Amino acid sequence: MRTSAILRGVRLSAQKGRLVADQIRGLSVEKALNILAFSPKKGARIIKKVLESAIANAEHNDGADVDDLKVKTIYIDKAESLRRFTARAKGRGNVILKQTCHIFVAVGDGK
Repeated sequence: MRTSAILRGVRLSAQKGRLVADQIRGLSVEKALNILAFSPKKGARIIKKVLESAIANAEHNDGADVDDLKVKTIYIDKAESLRRFTARAKGRGNVILKQTCHIFVAVGDGK
């Protein structure tokens, strides 16, 4: 049994999100939530909400036991970048790309 949760277009770069995702991949949800709760990174707060959503989906939709759940898969894909401009000398402009990403979390029983 696998249950997933997806968050699209979050204002976090994929590179920074993957640092947090690599820490919890394959762990039980109890350990993963504990790691995310005490991590100082911005991505940890966001990924924790997605993981809690996946746990709630598994409990409500599939009737899974929360104590047996593990983080089966978690991956973060790059999404479209927000394009912003800043003024430069002599009437020019520079592009600032504000990165976004999609977060996919799937939980399942430990078997």
